[in-house]
Amino acid sequence: MSEIPKDLLYTEDHEYVKRADAPDVVYIGITDYAQGELGDIVYVELPKVGASFGKHDVFGTVEAVKAVSELFSPVAGDVVEVNGRLDKEPALVNSSPYGDGWMIKLKLKSAAETEGLLSADAYKKHLNE
Repeated sequence: MSEIPKDLLYTEDHEYVKRADAPDVVYIGITDYAQGELGDIVYVELPKVGASFGKHDVFGTVEAVKAVSELFSPVAGDVVEVNGRLDKEPALVNSSPYGDGWMIKLKLKSAAETEGLLSADAYKKHLNE
């Protein structure tokens, strides 16, 4: 069973949004379910700080032994930080998707950006459909 933390928001594409310390900044990563489906992650391509994305824009790729998948931004915003550890340790996405395996931090374009994202219960239902 995949881990689905209650305090995060989710997309049907298996990305998550986690609030950072600042009210308009969020962590973005892929869910435990997504990393499990991909298998061993060997490379993560992420944008540079300052890059700007709209909701559902591709912000990078994740490469596993058996597949390459695009990463979709669940919200519109500007990249304020990139997880540099993933350059040398892409497997952090497998071992700690909600912790050390986060991918980017975005400064939200507006407070309404998280509207329409799935709660933990709604995401769990989505996985069981």
